[in-house]
Amino acid sequence: MLNLSDLNVYYGESHILRGVDLNINSGEMVCLIGRNGVGKTTLLKTIMGLLKSRTGMINFREQKLDKLTTDKRAKLGIGYVPQGREIIPRLTVKDNLLIGLEAIPKKERGKKVIPDEIFELFPVLKTMLHRMGGDLSGGQQQQLAIARALMGRPKLLLLDEPTEGIQPSIILEIEAAVKKIIAETGISVLLVEQHLHFVRQADRYYAMQKGGIVASGKTSQLSQRVIQEFLAV
Repeated sequence: MLNLSDLNVYYGESHILRGVDLNINSGEMVCLIGRNGVGKTTLLKTIMGLLKSRTGMINFREQKLDKLTTDKRAKLGIGYVPQGREIIPRLTVKDNLLIGLEAIPKKERGKKVIPDEIFELFPVLKTMLHRMGGDLSGGQQQQLAIARALMGRPKLLLLDEPTEGIQPSIILEIEAAVKKIIAETGISVLLVEQHLHFVRQADRYYAMQKGGIVASGKTSQLSQRVIQEFLAV
């Protein structure tokens, strides 16, 4: 599904990502862990095309992405939910959702309709379609951001810190929704997360330090040492 090989990314002359190798299989949830500032968000932005790699290769569904723009990557089937959600506050919930259709090639879009599956995953959004996005709580905005990404029918969903600043009850709802998405659609998920309970929902993990991958394995076998080193604040 997704394969990264020897990926190197710079900010100016600052070497941020260092020889990153990573792979995700179809229908798999992989979690990227590590302390703040080690390059996790940079990696997601590079996959999405918001940042350019200097060397290395990104393959998605056997297609090289390195020279493709962000919008073309989205149309190939990569959905992105950035850290901080970035919903549009002065648009309604409905209009925020409909923006997600832009990731679907025009010939495949059909009518501008929000599928029932979106409301099955996030029932609260159905009751708030005409409210401004900026009037929603943090947890509701996060659900809206994920739903907006799903409107584009992605094959791979990138989630950057989806539980940041969210109350515990909503975290559990988001976890359940992500697991349901994978089970019912076969979407793959690359999750950047610090919340241990959510991390353990993933099939595998990669741990980052100083811009490189320094550990990986099954989340069922996460040791206390790895947890303390890469998840403890």
